[in-house]
Amino acid sequence: MDMASPNRYVRHRDEEIGNGGEGQNSDEICVSDDAFDIPSKNAPIERLRRWRQAALVLNASRRFRYTLDLKKEEEKEQIRRKIRAHAQVIRAAFLFKEAAESKAPGIPGTVPALPGGGYGIGVEQLTAMTRDHDLSALQQYGGVKGLSSLLKTNLEKGIVGDDDAELLRRRNAFGANTYPQKKGRSFFVFLWEACQDLTLIILIIASVISLVLGIKTEGLKEGWYDGGSIAFAVILVILVTAISDYKQSLQFQSLNEEKRNIHLEVIRGGRRVEISIFDIVVGDLVPLKIGDQVPADGILISGHSLAVDESSLTGESKIAHKDLKTPFLMSGCKVADGYGIMLVTAVGINTEWGLLMASISEDSGEETPLQVRLNGVATLIGIVGLSIAALVLVVLIVRFFTGHTKNPNGSVQFVKGHTSVKDAINGAVKILTVAVTIVVVAVPEGLPLAVTLTLAYSMRKMMADKALVRRLSACETMGSATTICSDKTGTLTLNQMTVVEAYVGGIKLTSPDDGQELPSSVYSLLYESIAQNTTGNVYEPEDGGLVEVTGSPTEKAILSWAVKLGMKFDDTRSKTSILNVVPFNSEKKRGGVAVHVAGSEVHVHWKGAAEIVLASCTSWLDSNGVPQEMTPNQMDAFKKSIEDMAEASLRCVAIAYRLYEMEYVPKEEERDSWALPESDLILLGIVGIKDPCRPGVRDAVALCTDAGVKVRMVTGDNIQTAKAIAFECGILHSDQEATEPTIIEGKVFRAYSEKTREEIAEKISVMGRSSPNDKLLLVQALRKKGHVVAVTGDGTNDAPALHEADIGLAMGIQGTEVAKESSDIIILDDNFASVVKVVRWGRSVYANIQKFIQFQLTVNVAALVINVVSAVSSGEVPLNAVELLWVNLIMDTLGALALATEPPTDHLMKRRPVGRRDPLVTNIMWRNLIVQALYQVTILVILNFGGKSLLHLNNETRQHADKVKNTFIFNTFVFCQLFNEFNARKPDEMNVFKGVTKNHLFMGIVGITLVLQILIIEFLGKFFSTVRLNWQLWLVSIGIALLSWPLAVAGKLIPVPKTPLGEYCRRCLRKPRIERQGDGSRRSSRS
Repeated sequence: MDMASPNRYVRHRDEEIGNGGEGQNSDEICVSDDAFDIPSKNAPIERLRRWRQAALVLNASRRFRYTLDLKKEEEKEQIRRKIRAHAQVIRAAFLFKEAAESKAPGIPGTVPALPGGGYGIGVEQLTAMTRDHDLSALQQYGGVKGLSSLLKTNLEKGIVGDDDAELLRRRNAFGANTYPQKKGRSFFVFLWEACQDLTLIILIIASVISLVLGIKTEGLKEGWYDGGSIAFAVILVILVTAISDYKQSLQFQSLNEEKRNIHLEVIRGGRRVEISIFDIVVGDLVPLKIGDQVPADGILISGHSLAVDESSLTGESKIAHKDLKTPFLMSGCKVADGYGIMLVTAVGINTEWGLLMASISEDSGEETPLQVRLNGVATLIGIVGLSIAALVLVVLIVRFFTGHTKNPNGSVQFVKGHTSVKDAINGAVKILTVAVTIVVVAVPEGLPLAVTLTLAYSMRKMMADKALVRRLSACETMGSATTICSDKTGTLTLNQMTVVEAYVGGIKLTSPDDGQELPSSVYSLLYESIAQNTTGNVYEPEDGGLVEVTGSPTEKAILSWAVKLGMKFDDTRSKTSILNVVPFNSEKKRGGVAVHVAGSEVHVHWKGAAEIVLASCTSWLDSNGVPQEMTPNQMDAFKKSIEDMAEASLRCVAIAYRLYEMEYVPKEEERDSWALPESDLILLGIVGIKDPCRPGVRDAVALCTDAGVKVRMVTGDNIQTAKAIAFECGILHSDQEATEPTIIEGKVFRAYSEKTREEIAEKISVMGRSSPNDKLLLVQALRKKGHVVAVTGDGTNDAPALHEADIGLAMGIQGTEVAKESSDIIILDDNFASVVKVVRWGRSVYANIQKFIQFQLTVNVAALVINVVSAVSSGEVPLNAVELLWVNLIMDTLGALALATEPPTDHLMKRRPVGRRDPLVTNIMWRNLIVQALYQVTILVILNFGGKSLLHLNNETRQHADKVKNTFIFNTFVFCQLFNEFNARKPDEMNVFKGVTKNHLFMGIVGITLVLQILIIEFLGKFFSTVRLNWQLWLVSIGIALLSWPLAVAGKLIPVPKTPLGEYCRRCLRKPRIERQGDGSRRSSRS
């Protein structure tokens, strides 16, 4: 039987897809009748509510701890609405007031009284002005310039004297950029939750009754053992459970802290420095660009085409354009377009975002598909266990009250009319205790929580492997990934760019860093274009120290090259003034700027993808600085230069400009909508930028290929550059491969029909000159073909593809905040090798859960069968309540800790991807489980019915013989579980000891279990109703358990069918369906 998803999935396009990519019908999968089957992304609330209602749960507070609290989620949404409404009411009132004042211009404004404390303005005035978007108040303070003076901030250099004392003064005066968060749960909360298990509560009540009756009957000295031992065992289970859960919680808290810790640049002392978002203070200057999150409330100082998405605060997906007339920026919003510099005016709880986050700061859980499927498995096992426990209870109660149950000395326990009420209750309580304990063992409450345990462990270890998990289910889904669509720049390459080849003035520079080959007029135009058409910056220390260049890797490479040629960045920028900017656009592959030079002269500069900019050029600047007409021959020569550089794996960037007249430039208020002229350009130069492949990337790609995961390169670079890098990385292997559609341009792919795109998507290995929309189309086409797709992205426009993919991987260094928010995992070092490590961890999560399931089901089957057989046949159970609780502890909490924290191995990368609809219990697991369970049940049944003679106990008293026999059965059973724990480590490998010594936690748990078992048998006999065993029986016990190892090896030689066992069961259970044929007769078929 497939214990995971018994119903066929039918595909819907808006949900997740895939089963390992093998033989998947494109019309199949994704809306299921199975309540325990949810999408890995964006699961509807109804689906989440449905599986909760279907689950059999004994301790809801513990079982659902790491799932989404649906009630709290609704409350959070209400809080969000209230705060947004509050903000909108304030703004509406202010606009009304402003309109009234504009009609009565004679009323002079009054500036509020300014506070002392070292600054000319207080936190209340700043907060009120920013929150209300009060432009008149800003003007009363003297505009941005006056406000910066009050805050003692230089508008060019930022906070001057950014020593710790100055920053501390600002934090004391205006607050820190943090907001109060609800404290995490204490250990006692976890202890309380562990106590709420219904079965444990029943056992505590039973132990109290047993304790009272025992003391009353046998006195305090002897009578407290039965009840006390059960109570002690329950308390031990509660303590171990609470400690394990508490440690998991601490791990999640530290990971959540890491997610919130955004790093960004600020300008302090004239230089750009990277700091944590928590370290921002009022008065800081923050440069903003596309994709950034606004880190605090503030006022725009300068900017071009700045547009902000305020939907996170207002709830409306409306883009707000910001300029000096509407300069107020709100914390938590995202920069949708343009760039600018902001003066911070309010931080932390003084911002609307801080207020919102403080109100809903408690992190809610998130259920994963595997966690929900395991709830389904636990429910199925639990129903079987409850049925068996009920059967045992009925059989034992009937046998007891009909006089068929005997005492150890052979006397009948219950005789109607003679046995006292007290003894009858005591006997019934003991029977109830055994039945309830069977429920404790049978209902695997720890099974779904084992997912959380292994995910918490994996997430912590993945941090060390440079991957920050934002969404738990991504860990699982990564194990099913069949293809990775990777960016080139910074992921497959080092992102350490340098200009190694340059064509300026129509000639190739002998040395790209030599600024003496051409006349100064050519360099002057080139410097103007580079210095003004950039989002980067050059800081030259006044003491003549090392020049610092900041910006994107491409910007840094071009700026560094210009500095080496002799460009003085600040001087060049001061000679001209910017009129308008078109930020670099990943769709158009270029960015432009219009600058006023002098008089009526205007230069419009463009920079971008070489062949695209070249296509707009009608002239070129020669080596004397004279524009020449772009003839077909000259155009071909430039194209040949670009191709040669691209084939050498260089990124090609062209720089061009055109002349314009000031009289045609729109007025200042209309410039934001001015489309800069981009035709009739004059080519200034073409540069070739080298970005070497990352070391080890070829091995990482080969590892993915061997693991059944196809790596595809999707880049905005020239198709020739992409092809050259693909050969270096091992994505392409021969020139015969490098033909369409294996290597394709984005515009060609996008021009195909949807059906054609789906047909060729699987053949694509390299896509060059792709736009973010092309990446999205490729992801959609691959998913429709049944692939589980992982996508890397760093830009704002990558957000749709990251969101659409099964796993979105954002880059931690170059990635924008928008990309990171749309992602599931952040690759902290931008390295493709780290992506491969994530795949290993994803497979490890699934494999570890399967190991735990195999181990736990073996214990379940053996314990239940032996107790049921014994109860029905003899009216006694060899494993009493306390012993079963100890077994439950071994198989549940300790078993999960030992098996769910196995590190990933290379063997995992030699398998095909885990099919998302593959059964949790595979045929291999069924084989291993049946072999071990059969062996254990056979041994235990033989010992239970023939143990006295086999152990030579016939000469002993019946009471002592039974105790020795039951102790031996208990000891052998526990040792079987200990040795089987090793077998469970490697379900499909012969050598189960491989790497065992490296897993210290596993060895520690096995060691602790062994020591405790010896203590139980030798010293805690009163509590566990056991007796000491002689050394011969110890050796026999260990010997029987030891046989499970060679038995496991022999079992692995048994071949298993490829068709899952669950599929066979479904075929057998399908009901015949009567169909009418054309002649009116009927025939039977299977539905």
